[in-house]
Amino acid sequence: MNRSRAEVIDGNLREFLREWRGAVHLREPDGPVRTGCELTRRGLVGLIESQFQARHLDLIARRLKERGVGYYTIGSAGHEGNAAVAAALRPDDPAFLHYRSGAFFAERARQVPGQTPIFDVLLGVCAAADDPIAGGRHKVFGSRALWIPPQTSTIASHLPKAVGAAFAIERGRHLKHALPVPEDAIVLCSFGDASLNHSTALGALNAAMWAAHQHLPMPVLWVCEDNGLGISVHTPQGWIESTWGRRPAMPYFGADGLDVVDTWEKARAAAGYCRRRRAPAFLHLKLVRLLGHAGSDPELAYHDIERIKATEARDPLLASCRIACETGAATPAQLLELYEEIGERVAAAAEEAAHRRHLGSAAEIVAPLAPYSPERVREQAGRLADRERRIEFWGGEERLPERREPEHLAKLLNWGLHDLLLARPEVLVFGEDVARRGGVYGITSGLWRRFGGARVFNTLLDEQTILGLAIGAGHMDFLPLPEIQYLAYLHNAIDQLRGEAASLQFFSAGQFRNPMVVRIPSFAYQKGFGGHFHNDNGIAALREIPGIVLAAPSRGADAVRMLRTCMALAAVDGRVVVFLEPIALYMTRDLYEEGDGLWRDTYPAPGEAAPFGRARVYGPRGDHDLTIVSWANGLWRSMRAAQRLERENDVRVRVIDLRWLAPIDQKTLVLEARRSGRVLIVDEGRRSGGLSEAVATCLIEGFAPDPPPAIERLCGEDTYIPLGPAWHHVLPSTDTIVEAALHLLTCAPAGLGERVS
Repeated sequence: MNRSRAEVIDGNLREFLREWRGAVHLREPDGPVRTGCELTRRGLVGLIESQFQARHLDLIARRLKERGVGYYTIGSAGHEGNAAVAAALRPDDPAFLHYRSGAFFAERARQVPGQTPIFDVLLGVCAAADDPIAGGRHKVFGSRALWIPPQTSTIASHLPKAVGAAFAIERGRHLKHALPVPEDAIVLCSFGDASLNHSTALGALNAAMWAAHQHLPMPVLWVCEDNGLGISVHTPQGWIESTWGRRPAMPYFGADGLDVVDTWEKARAAAGYCRRRRAPAFLHLKLVRLLGHAGSDPELAYHDIERIKATEARDPLLASCRIACETGAATPAQLLELYEEIGERVAAAAEEAAHRRHLGSAAEIVAPLAPYSPERVREQAGRLADRERRIEFWGGEERLPERREPEHLAKLLNWGLHDLLLARPEVLVFGEDVARRGGVYGITSGLWRRFGGARVFNTLLDEQTILGLAIGAGHMDFLPLPEIQYLAYLHNAIDQLRGEAASLQFFSAGQFRNPMVVRIPSFAYQKGFGGHFHNDNGIAALREIPGIVLAAPSRGADAVRMLRTCMALAAVDGRVVVFLEPIALYMTRDLYEEGDGLWRDTYPAPGEAAPFGRARVYGPRGDHDLTIVSWANGLWRSMRAAQRLERENDVRVRVIDLRWLAPIDQKTLVLEARRSGRVLIVDEGRRSGGLSEAVATCLIEGFAPDPPPAIERLCGEDTYIPLGPAWHHVLPSTDTIVEAALHLLTCAPAGLGERVS
């Protein structure tokens, strides 16, 4: 029977050590392994131990998969040189790791007493519920004690948050912010050569150099683990060196990743530069990939057997053992004994892990996804600065915003942001044009002047970097409040929310978090200004992200109260919140007629906050003829339509402002719908994929097993928003809301649904 390639490389190493013919002269363990090198022979053997652990974990993962008790076979074979990178850093340097980092993980664990890396990894491979990092939700390299936030099989999406973490370390030192890592820590971020071609990687590296070019501290060590392959696609020879070897503001360090000593020396040099200069560095490790991309990868489909054998002959473990024998660090017999002893430990740990229980229910699986601590959130939502300090800040008691005349949404939001930054020194506001200019719509006006450029600052024009900064800053215990300039721009970077920010608590069982509140000027109704890129009414991509909070205020007082609650959700429970602000209502003052001022609000007093997930209801109490459900711009139009229906048709209407688009307030929806028996959902989003689908489903499920109320949807067309006056043909208007309401009243006579007083 033909041996598997896993058996071949295992046999190759054993044979190499058994058949060693050269003389070996053991030398002082604490002497240098090479002349002029600070790595000792003892240190070399320690690195080899970590490499052996990683190799045996790869081998056992395949055997567990064959038995049907293991579920992950993307391994580290060929990349074991990254153990030397771990040895060159400190265990309190945050590390965002490539998924072939088994030896790095083992070596870092060796630096921290009490760690059990073998068993921990195997619990992940077996999807065991007591896996100490992900709790059986995925096999990841991660550990709170080792400062390794978990990454999944990520393709460069972790690079922007490495920029954010490095930036936040330096910003924290400047602001005297209590960092969770030492002030001289650096951030390591490793990735493959194929991933380096991804636009996310290019954007992150560019952002690091952009900062360094301006002499902004950016202590991030990029480690490209170059095995020459992206699954089956080859990286062109010399591409990494020629592309990244001479970049401004980021020195290049090239290392033979198959030579653990050379890797250690180059990693030490790169890390030392990064730590001393507080600047980015690029470490390029030339490696090989053994055993294909994963256990399921048919490598013979794209590589002939001779090429595979030639690669196996370059196994870094063979090279490490050769160096150890030639330098007198260990004998072949000692290395073979160590290799076999580790293999036995791995096998025993695998048997134990294979019998551990799996996650047993949906509730257990989702438990860390969307934590909510109601009492603490309510307490924190009411938090404002000390009264005397606040009075001084605003220029006297009579100048407090709650003492001023009612104002529109934009002005109240601006005042609310001032209050939040005053009360929470950990808040950072950033994005394109948010500093001196105050944002495109003036929402952040004055913040830069009052709080300084360390807390309110402009970024480069890259949404992935903006959100990566937020994720990384959250890791450093800041409370980020980034702005994405328009909703349409978010789609350039949606995976930073979906694949990175919102998933972190899930994949770390709540041990890591990246709280944030992302402000986005949103929605349509700008009378065709700028076409679809400035009038985006699509939020489906956000709604499908597990655990995310979507807030959509429509008027100033609600916006301030909701923003306070959102910041509390982020601060207390580490939640990822997207705050969707309706651009068309920023400056709106009037509701029913010009000059009535009914869409202006008084600034909410200190302590006032919106209940999380609770809708707001307008209109007559008790029974009514029709319930209209809407939010943001649709609410303003629905309120106008409700007045016309009552005045011209004697129809009593209750209007629900959802406010929170995730989660949806099903309880209020059902209660109000039971009172009327008829529901009109006004959704400026598209008919396909808009929120109205979810609202209708909430109503149907909330009424079950009773018949649901009569439901009609009035939505935007399934189209992008056109430029100029044609916009009004594709969005609901006050007139079309009235028409839809009358149609529903005619087609659904009283008695449908259950009416209650």
